[in-house]
Amino acid sequence: MNIEDFFLKSVGEWNSMRSGHSLAFQEFEEIRSKIKIFRSKSNDSRVIKFLKDNSITTSAVNKAFLINWEAKSEWDDENQKENSSGESILVPIEISKTEGKIIRSIGYSEAVQVVSSYKILVDETLIIYSNYSDICTEERIWFVSNNLRSRSSVTRAIGSLAILQTSYASEIRYIKK
Repeated sequence: MNIEDFFLKSVGEWNSMRSGHSLAFQEFEEIRSKIKIFRSKSNDSRVIKFLKDNSITTSAVNKAFLINWEAKSEWDDENQKENSSGESILVPIEISKTEGKIIRSIGYSEAVQVVSSYKILVDETLIIYSNYSDICTEERIWFVSNNLRSRSSVTRAIGSLAILQTSYASEIRYIKK
């Protein structure tokens, strides 16, 4: 499986239940999300601008994907309002069949643009590595079945590699009747 096949298999609407563990603050958080993953349309002006801004050929618009999410957290209302919804443009760039880069308009751990590296394992698990200014993350996403995905992440401090946060999510595809 290559990266485009992985994202095409992920296209759809997903209900996600994630548990997050902040080791630094010894906190536990439960997050429920609605996630929509879809392929970019060839005339999407946001994606075309994103590609131009990053000096990527606009023909890559056919390989771009968009992810929308709405999240509800059990943490207090002040934190909940901060990241309750959003959208990210993802542009995978293959280096080989199983490795490459993903340029994201909004990262997983920080709401900034990030260039991540990825690897697809033999069992079709996607691993995404991202470096931010002070932290780095490793995300793992795999399909348990066509309509059930699992996702885990580890966030570390770059200077010490201390583990700051971990999470695990089960994502169930919404099937329209």
